[in-house]
Amino acid sequence: MRYKILMRVSEAQQAFFAARRPRKDSPHTTDAYRRDLAGITGLLLRELDRSPDDLTVEMLTAQALRNAFGAFADTHAKSSVLRAWSTWNQFLTFCVSDGLLAGNPMGAVARPKAPPLTPKPLRGEETPEQLLAAAADGSRRTRDPWPERDVLVIALGLVAGLRAAEMRALTTRSLVGRQGEMRLHVHGKGSRDRSIPVQPIMEKIIEEYLASCRRRFAQQRFGPSTPLLRDRAGEPIGRGALEYLVKSCYRWAGLHDRVPVGANLHALRHTFATRLAEDGATASEIMALLGHASLATSQNYIEATGREQRAAAASNRTYRALDGIV
Repeated sequence: MRYKILMRVSEAQQAFFAARRPRKDSPHTTDAYRRDLAGITGLLLRELDRSPDDLTVEMLTAQALRNAFGAFADTHAKSSVLRAWSTWNQFLTFCVSDGLLAGNPMGAVARPKAPPLTPKPLRGEETPEQLLAAAADGSRRTRDPWPERDVLVIALGLVAGLRAAEMRALTTRSLVGRQGEMRLHVHGKGSRDRSIPVQPIMEKIIEEYLASCRRRFAQQRFGPSTPLLRDRAGEPIGRGALEYLVKSCYRWAGLHDRVPVGANLHALRHTFATRLAEDGATASEIMALLGHASLATSQNYIEATGREQRAAAASNRTYRALDGIV
């Protein structure tokens, strides 16, 4: 078989993204892929002393890639190296399938061991309730308090398990269904849509939030496709602003020490999943409600509750001796 080995890497990457278009990747996913490809490509250009127009697919050897990934690992976290490795593995697999390379060299490029997926829920049995109560009381001291929005954001994490991007993608018509049987339609990660049942109280929280929007932004029209969550200027809330909102809610509620390091908004989602598992939800039910791509990811929440480990530990015969002592 004759390989088109003289194709420029930049052209091959364009072809890679063109081939992925039917997958309907989210803009966030596509941007991440582009960053990973660009980061390693820049290191390859330096390693091989080439210009972008001179870097061809045939130059993507195991040795060149090992050196580039080694330099990349010196300045990036394990998770970033793993993600970049996965992106390049997919790109080079495409090159092989499209006849640009005889084989994928990524098998010869080392990668960090994937860390175990450990849920990071809020610590403390009553912490979610305390957080909601503090938000409703307007404990987040700002120049322009907006408790209706604070409560909605926290509730979307705690009772619907939404990711930050999913919250930002909600519109005023995302809540659908009959009165008392409403569901929240969510455009999820990897373009996996799901529908989450919500109780009437969530309907009320959303109604009160929208009423506060109409009071604050009387000149704006809120149509069915209008983004639900807004910043103080009435614009769709940004990713950074949403993270800051949740982080400041923790701080003003005096609960910041109960948030796992680096979790913040995602801790709300993990709390939602962990409570589902503790109350007996199956892995498949958790998978459907959280929009996981893998059942194994959902199973982590059930294992993290420790029901099986607790039962096994409780069967220790020594406990009978302790019962007789105390």
